[in-house]
Amino acid sequence: MSFADDYLAQLEHFAARSPLPRIRALHLPPLQPNTDDRGEFCALELEDGSLGLSYVLLDDTLAHLHARADLAGLAGTDALELARRYAGSNGLDRTIGFAAANALTRCLYTRAAFCPDTSTDSIGELQPVAGEHIGMIGLFRPLLGRILAAGARLTVVELRAELAGERDGYRVTTDPAALADCSKVVSTSTLLLNDTLDRMLASCRQACRFAMIGPSAGCLPDALFARGVTFVGGSWVTDPPAFIDALRRGVRSKHAVKFGLTRDNYPGFDALLARV
Repeated sequence: MSFADDYLAQLEHFAARSPLPRIRALHLPPLQPNTDDRGEFCALELEDGSLGLSYVLLDDTLAHLHARADLAGLAGTDALELARRYAGSNGLDRTIGFAAANALTRCLYTRAAFCPDTSTDSIGELQPVAGEHIGMIGLFRPLLGRILAAGARLTVVELRAELAGERDGYRVTTDPAALADCSKVVSTSTLLLNDTLDRMLASCRQACRFAMIGPSAGCLPDALFARGVTFVGGSWVTDPPAFIDALRRGVRSKHAVKFGLTRDNYPGFDALLARV
């Protein structure tokens, strides 16, 4: 089974245990954000205020979402039904389905009185040291300095061929096989949307740590831990109305904090469900 199948199966169990809130709205960032690094995520809002985020800058996803007139009619509809689209093959449906699934995850956390630990570690507890080979899936430019300053060798795997080449202190390639001897890997959570998760994990079999980070990593982590991911870092929205306002204006929000989940600090889906 795919990660999407495993994730949705958990949400089906949640639905069988407790009535779920319906959809209130889908919030999109502007096509032209006000700053260079904003406007990367949409937010699916449920009637109880739960928010789920999903990355919208794969190809022309955001433009197509803005053009979809039917999305305005999501209010009042079944959130789980929309979440089921995450397992489909259509990229737009996967994007909003993933947002809906993540919103239901936040709803579960709230009902189970679970708040994940905050995290200030931008590279997911990789703790790079001199001489080791670190892998990066998706070019995180703000994270380069810390890894390179540790004296580690860095290889970045990117889908965009125009970024490939030797850089000052690291290499960018489109070949996942270059990660084969990496001892630790940090990855963008967009792997959960572009259907490359299992392929990338298979390329990192030697890695003792695999950190997945990004605001849209708000999914249940059980199936990721089962596949070898050791750290899941996402964004925990603290003020939904203010967060939505910033998102819709395409500006940086101060109304979310970073969280980090590991096998040690996450109670597990079954334990959470038992609390509902």
